[in-house]
Amino acid sequence: MLKIWGRVNSVNVKKALWAAEELGLTYERIDAGMQFGVNNTPEYLAMNPTGLVPTIDDDGFVLWESHSIVRYLAAKHGAGTLWPADLKARADAERWMDWTFTFSREFQRPLFWPLVRTPPEKRDMKAIGEAIKKCAGLLAIPEKHLSNRPYLAGGALTMGDIPLACHVQLWMRLPIERPAAPNLTAWFERLTARPAFRKIVDIAIS
Repeated sequence: MLKIWGRVNSVNVKKALWAAEELGLTYERIDAGMQFGVNNTPEYLAMNPTGLVPTIDDDGFVLWESHSIVRYLAAKHGAGTLWPADLKARADAERWMDWTFTFSREFQRPLFWPLVRTPPEKRDMKAIGEAIKKCAGLLAIPEKHLSNRPYLAGGALTMGDIPLACHVQLWMRLPIERPAAPNLTAWFERLTARPAFRKIVDIAIS
């Protein structure tokens, strides 16, 4: 059976779990990371030397890095759906998966962590304001791209939507002022209507 290590409220673990749910896979999830520990044990580090989550074990094949896990599961179980059969559509999906690193680098530590994990009296509000502007500017890219298509790689959900949507879910939930982004918002609302998204992604942030 597929095993997935990671806590349910980790943005990167959500990517792997959402993909598994969309694909209808049977899996066992093992709590790891933050308050659960586990990821610093010798046994875990032997699987994943980074000590981060998620990590999967698929009948003896161990893989870490969330986007690689999504790609692997989609390729193995979702040919023609999450894993587009058309080469160009697949490249498009992978492009957005890679671009998500650009957004997450400017969002998670500069903005999300200070607003969610830092006590109010210790927050650098000037830096937070600058991070909001930076992230809004970056999201103008998928906002424009989504003006003539419902999903990032075309007419249907693919692996390309999963990583960015997990970060955008956090962006949408933060108590901040966001510039209007009707196309991005419509895309996000389409995703929130999916049972797998509601089960895995749309939960408490931390």
